[in-house]
Amino acid sequence: MTRTALVLGATGGIGGAVARRLMQSGWSVRGMVRDGGAGRLSAGVLPIIGDALDAAAVAKAAIGTELLVHAVNPPGYRNWRQLVLPMLDNSISAASAAGARLLLPGTVYNYGPDAFPVIGEQAPQRPWTRKGAIRAKMELRLRDAAEAGNLTSLVVRAGDFFGPGAANNWFSQGLVKPGTRPTIIHNPGARDVGHQWAYLPDVAETMVRLVEEASLTPFSTFHMDGHWDATGTTMTNAIVRVLGDPTVPVRQLPWWLLEIAGLFAATPRELVEMRYLWREPVRLDNAHLLATLGSEPRTPLDDAVRTTLSAIECLTPARA
Repeated sequence: MTRTALVLGATGGIGGAVARRLMQSGWSVRGMVRDGGAGRLSAGVLPIIGDALDAAAVAKAAIGTELLVHAVNPPGYRNWRQLVLPMLDNSISAASAAGARLLLPGTVYNYGPDAFPVIGEQAPQRPWTRKGAIRAKMELRLRDAAEAGNLTSLVVRAGDFFGPGAANNWFSQGLVKPGTRPTIIHNPGARDVGHQWAYLPDVAETMVRLVEEASLTPFSTFHMDGHWDATGTTMTNAIVRVLGDPTVPVRQLPWWLLEIAGLFAATPRELVEMRYLWREPVRLDNAHLLATLGSEPRTPLDDAVRTTLSAIECLTPARA
């Protein structure tokens, strides 16, 4: 019988990647989108018009599903404090009523420096940022629901996302400028300070394999290793190689400019908040994932970078 999944955030980077990977395995996928958003869904995804803040709409869309992917963010990534937890509560209620597992893409933002440099799934979550605090509360909601016997859930935590369809990420907001061939590459970190990256198709592959292959507890958490940049220069060097132009300069990201921009806009302000993750090595330990799946899906770095640069139109000839 065909399995059915509901994806909230199916037009986004990770939601879209998971939806496409589920369809490759024969799942029937529903994608909840706001009015006018159906055209941005991947081919084959059944559009369900609705809003993640509408509990009744989410519950109706989840009827008959085995998996609910909660990959949705507030419109324009604004008003996290007011909107994120209510949206998750709606997904928890809908998944519980349908008997579906809830899949949540997780991040390293939940953790503070007391958990560094190598972080296991059971490390204490004492976040340093506002977004990190909300992320920690989201996972606590899932844990509480599982312990009460009301929900089964899966959280897969990974490093900084990059890949086709990824938006509001360090790769396309910090390292290069989308829409034009880079004439300069910025590095937010420092030499010899390790950093962790996660290629979206690899994250989606890992999530679907866990859903389909693994024996999961009511509240299961896994960490991905992704692409570990041990030197702090591996990612920027890969961009230079893919561009095929060793003369493209790599410069330190001008954090002071972000600090000034953050006085007027939310996105640079949030980027500055995350600077602590670039000042020392931070690595998620994937031992549990390896023990469960035997290996971690990992696209070769240059291939992943090439696909990403192509998706954000950075491989076209430089404009006059």
